[in-house]
Amino acid sequence: MKTTWRKLLVLNCLFQAGRSSPSNRSNDYHLKPFHIDLSSKVPRMLAQIHGTELPDEPLYVNTGTAKGISLSDLKSLQHEWLTSFNWDREQHELNKIDHYTAQIEGMTIHFIHQKSKVPDAIPLLLLHGWPGSFLEFVPIINALTKKATTASGKKVSFDVIVPSLPGYAFSSTVPPIDWTISDTARVFDTLVTKVLGYKTYATFGTDWGAGIAYNLYDQFNTTVRAGHLAFLPFLPWTSEQLAAANITLSSPLEQYEQATAEEWTNSGSGYFVEQTTKPNTIGLALHDNPVGQLAWIGEKFLNWSDPNAGDAPSVLTHNEILRSVSLYYLTKSFASSVLTYTQNPSGFATEYTKAHTDAPLLFSAFKYNVGFWPEALVARVGNLVLYHNHESGGHFPGIDNPPALLSDLREIATYWAE
Repeated sequence: MKTTWRKLLVLNCLFQAGRSSPSNRSNDYHLKPFHIDLSSKVPRMLAQIHGTELPDEPLYVNTGTAKGISLSDLKSLQHEWLTSFNWDREQHELNKIDHYTAQIEGMTIHFIHQKSKVPDAIPLLLLHGWPGSFLEFVPIINALTKKATTASGKKVSFDVIVPSLPGYAFSSTVPPIDWTISDTARVFDTLVTKVLGYKTYATFGTDWGAGIAYNLYDQFNTTVRAGHLAFLPFLPWTSEQLAAANITLSSPLEQYEQATAEEWTNSGSGYFVEQTTKPNTIGLALHDNPVGQLAWIGEKFLNWSDPNAGDAPSVLTHNEILRSVSLYYLTKSFASSVLTYTQNPSGFATEYTKAHTDAPLLFSAFKYNVGFWPEALVARVGNLVLYHNHESGGHFPGIDNPPALLSDLREIATYWAE
């Protein structure tokens, strides 16, 4: 009996050791833990912020958000950056999460790999977009690894993988030409299946991350066995297009979202044109300009999010915006991040096509997102099994409405079948 228990104990220890960190299945990928340490760069950043003078001309006062970030918002954020924001504190908290790097196709890929203690946890790849980063998912990572229950009563937990897109944060810059979101999808499938050794997994994406996630769902259909999106890599339809296809917006929420999406297309997408056609201009202009990056990126966080940002359930506070912009500036990744646009000029397609998979597709819509796709449209691109439309939240659901995104992601387990 003692021998049997001893064998069981040894096997259990080996099992737990194998789950404590990614296993080195191949030294070819140079997998290793990663520790964030950007503190030495902070004094120069703060000096530049302090030395940046903003105008006081009436031209920039009381303009609201229609013309971009307001002078008052920018000054307020600049003041908080200098007086209350603390990068060392943020870095300490971020290093409590399990970070790694791997070498894939000649690039360094940074990623979080937070494993559940539950043996049958579902591997879940979370993909950010621009101007986001892995920070978008930090509020929900640990909760996703815990055992929970879906609406149907099924038990669920996840092994969470959150990579930094190539050209973002701690991941290498991509080649200057001929690199698309399809290439990034291939690299991330390698990360999950070959570096980390999972046979199958689920994926979620928003913004450009939705394009990568959809590509994985479509093209890597033997390994990706569930897809979940909060954005589509297809251009939203106008009201006229919806009407022509007999798609009716029946609720006030949908009508509001449609109007907001059309207004954004008309007056909110100037940055998209700039970054698609002249990425060098904006990239070089703001590369070494922290307050400039704050204006350019901060405006998106403020204007693309729930008007009640910072009030529960949102955790999108000024501190969160400053943390995100600091990450861009301190990792010198602003200029490389905007290359995503010029390298993918057709990243949001006009023609809707069906994915080559029978895997379930889930979709989460949020009232204040910049794009809107009604359920009938989403059903055109995949095996749609769940569509949730939320009365709060915006373009960055992981920080704009974490409880809703967390709940929706857990529903993957309802339809999960390897």
